[in-house]
Amino acid sequence: MVLAIPFPAVDPTLFSIEIMGFTLALRWYALSYIAGILIAWGIAVQAVKRPALWPGEAPATSEQIADLITWVIIGIIVGGRLGFVIFYEPAYYLANPGEIPAVWQGGMAFHGGFVGVALAAFFYLRRQGIPLLQMADVMALATPPALALGRTANFINAELWGRPTGVPWGVIFPGVAAQDCPGVVGLCARHPSQLYEAALEGVVLCAVLLWLVYRRRAFFRPGLVLGVFLAGYGIARGFVELFRQADPQFITADNPVGYVVSLGPVGLTMGQLLSLPMVIVGVCFIIVAMGRSNPQPSP
Repeated sequence: MVLAIPFPAVDPTLFSIEIMGFTLALRWYALSYIAGILIAWGIAVQAVKRPALWPGEAPATSEQIADLITWVIIGIIVGGRLGFVIFYEPAYYLANPGEIPAVWQGGMAFHGGFVGVALAAFFYLRRQGIPLLQMADVMALATPPALALGRTANFINAELWGRPTGVPWGVIFPGVAAQDCPGVVGLCARHPSQLYEAALEGVVLCAVLLWLVYRRRAFFRPGLVLGVFLAGYGIARGFVELFRQADPQFITADNPVGYVVSLGPVGLTMGQLLSLPMVIVGVCFIIVAMGRSNPQPSP
């Protein structure tokens, strides 16, 4: 008998109320976005309030951080949705363009959200005259906890599950995830890849960045924290893709793993393909940042 963990009985909806015939619900997924943004805001504010972390003045004030959050939220929603539409379901949404704004139906992509946040932040920071690279470092430092919460919410929603597995910590997800396993009779267990991502992209990456900033004065080398974040996320995501089930539109009888780029028996999934540029750009930022002198803190 294969050991496996039954999916925990956690309702994706935290609570719901009915008002005048309308049902208002708060889901764990939405709460993860709210909590992640608030935590990121707090981390960013604490960073700019600590003079010892900077070679001179901090790049922004607490008030500017608060204004930036509004732009970040817009970037997350618009970029995340368009990224999902363009990278994962272009044919469907081309045929059903009216459903593109329906974010409440699900369908957000991290890489799209990342581009959306980058563009929104660039627009705001340029208008305010805030140093782009230093502020990008602050935003990179603040992001991993939100990633950890978002991936945990994916697990609670029983979505974006992993490939079939026989490891003892495999999880029997509800619905089609437990029933649609080729060659498996009865229910099958899958890798809890959402939790792998929460641990690597969130907890581990957060710990590394905090250590760099608070112990190794990484803000004294503009671009270093951003580079480590980009490369770290890309590597973590690429690794977890080895255990994550590909989206069904990429899976065929001849391509059961769901590669979008195939090189004989190996290839790249969509997640790996989108993460590869992040690794390359991140390494470039690290190299350039480490080539800069590391000035002493101001007295």
